[in-house]
Amino acid sequence: MSILNAKNVYQNNSVQTASPGELTLMLYNGCLKFIGLARTAIELKNTEQKNTNLLKAQKIIQELMVTLNMDVEISKSMMQMYDYINRRLIEANIQSDVTILDEVEDYVTDFRNTWKEVIQINRRMQHGETGRV
Repeated sequence: MSILNAKNVYQNNSVQTASPGELTLMLYNGCLKFIGLARTAIELKNTEQKNTNLLKAQKIIQELMVTLNMDVEISKSMMQMYDYINRRLIEANIQSDVTILDEVEDYVTDFRNTWKEVIQINRRMQHGETGRV
C-alpha cells in the first residue's frame, strides 16, 4: 500500500468513525484550510486556485447551515452568522480581498475553538470527570 493510499484510507476511516461533534470540528478545520489556501492563491494571483478554494469553503459553510437544528434557539443566530460568512466569502472571491478572508477566518476560528471546547467538556462529562480539584 502506498503512503498516499494509506493516508486516504486513514482519513476515510476517521470520517466514518467520527461522532457528529467531531465531524463538525472537521468541517471547521477544512474551512480554515481552504481559506488559507485561497489567501495564498490571492497573494500569488492564482485566480483559479483562489476560486476553487473559496468555493470549497462556501460549500462547508453551506453544509453547516443545512445541519443546524432550527428548533434550537441558538441555531437562528448561527444561521445568520453562517449566512454572513458565506456572503463575505463570495465578496472575497469577487474582490480577491485578503482582509475579508482575515475577518471570516477569525469568525470560523472562534466557532471551531468553541466547538472544540464543547467536545472536550462532553468527553469529560461522559467519563464522569467534573473538573473539580
